[in-house]
Amino acid sequence: MKLHKEFSYLYNKAKNFHSSSVVLFFIPKDGVRRVGFTATKKVGNAVKRNRAKRRMRALFFQYQEKLQDGLYIFVAKQKIVEIDFSHVENDFKRVLKKSSALKS
Repeated sequence: MKLHKEFSYLYNKAKNFHSSSVVLFFIPKDGVRRVGFTATKKVGNAVKRNRAKRRMRALFFQYQEKLQDGLYIFVAKQKIVEIDFSHVENDFKRVLKKSSALKS
């Protein structure tokens, strides 16, 4: 996802699920899987924001076969650049389970 209106739609309509380092906005939708990754300036400078998005992108591609179709936005929290990748992965799995986005 790249368009501002797509992000705005999801921010307004989707349910959000929080962990200590990641927020997930998710709407189930059959036959469509669209994803966006964001990191606000609260996360840090451009280097830190890009690192945060790379981490979330890597985890998404690792779990994408286990995810149901839908619209996803992953938002990095400030803590994502301060903790180990294994903790980020645990947080990522936690928000996916909370949202029921994982296939059973």
